[in-house]
Amino acid sequence: MHTILLYEDNNNLRESICSLLAMTEEYKVLGAFGDCLLVEQQVQLHLPEVILMDIDMPGMNGIEAVKKIRVFNPTVQILMLTVFDDNEHVFLALSAGANGYLLKKSISDRLISSIEDVLQGGAPMTPAIARMVIENLQQPQRQQVKEDYKLTNREKEILQLLSRGNSFKMIAASLFLSIDTVRTHIKRVYDKLHVNSQIEAVSKAINEKIV
Repeated sequence: MHTILLYEDNNNLRESICSLLAMTEEYKVLGAFGDCLLVEQQVQLHLPEVILMDIDMPGMNGIEAVKKIRVFNPTVQILMLTVFDDNEHVFLALSAGANGYLLKKSISDRLISSIEDVLQGGAPMTPAIARMVIENLQQPQRQQVKEDYKLTNREKEILQLLSRGNSFKMIAASLFLSIDTVRTHIKRVYDKLHVNSQIEAVSKAINEKIV
């Protein structure tokens, strides 16, 4: 069973999300809070696998909360909840260390799949936001010897599909591989590129013309 912390200041929505997750046998909400003023203590106490974080909250917004969490916990999966799509706040949250985001209007039909996505190493977001993050991560081109990361042909193929926005399931289907095999390949790609996330891997691949 996967463990979750929820931060959402709308009482009705917070209760609805808890009820939705309670209907599954895979997820357990360890705590649901109306603000994130004590986020550091709460995350360190509960050690969740996933955090659902509203962006706009009283006292401290979700973006600042993500920054605080990332100081001491780089691995917890953080999914932002937002009313608006493709805005600067979403971009700032992802740049601060969030793993993806979900529109509140899509919670009823996409919450579970989005949580599954981040747990599998994915980064649920729209292409427009993904492009903003990638462009921000890209460094100015420098004249240097191109580094050989010793990626296999299969790893390059998977990285290329990843950079086109394909999900792990889509990659597995197109290459006739199991999702577990795809995950194994992607983990090796991360290790060889010295990155920790899908966004970093794609950014590096594009910036250094690996794919």
